Amino acid sequence: MAHPNLHAKSSAKKFGGKPEDYIHLHEWLDETKSWYGDSLHRMFRHHSEGIFEMEQKFGTEFKNSDGKTVFTRYVGEQHVKEDCNNYIPSAKEWVLNMLKKERPIWMLKTVKLEFED
Repeated sequence: MAHPNLHAKSSAKKFGGKPEDYIHLHEWLDETKSWYGDSLHRMFRHHSEGIFEMEQKFGTEFKNSDGKTVFTRYVGEQHVKEDCNNYIPSAKEWVLNMLKKERPIWMLKTVKLEFED
């Protein structure tokens, strides 16, 4: 399970700027860890509807510290893909798969984040 700081670092690598430009978005997506301390906390916001909710809350775009326009949705998509094995599920998919004995790989496996310091 990636920490919001690692997601922010990944965003800076992908979109430019500094991790501080993105941390508020990743903290919001992962805030649900305080509700449910398991990887299944993702069921609350790690889906297409959660990404659009994030866009409504924070706006459709912003300027990073490099002065580049970044679309909030793209940052949300990046985060969800990193946590859901390069896949963006819908909220419906989360609900339907919660009760299954065998869960899909996107619920179980994350993308490994690697950085050069």
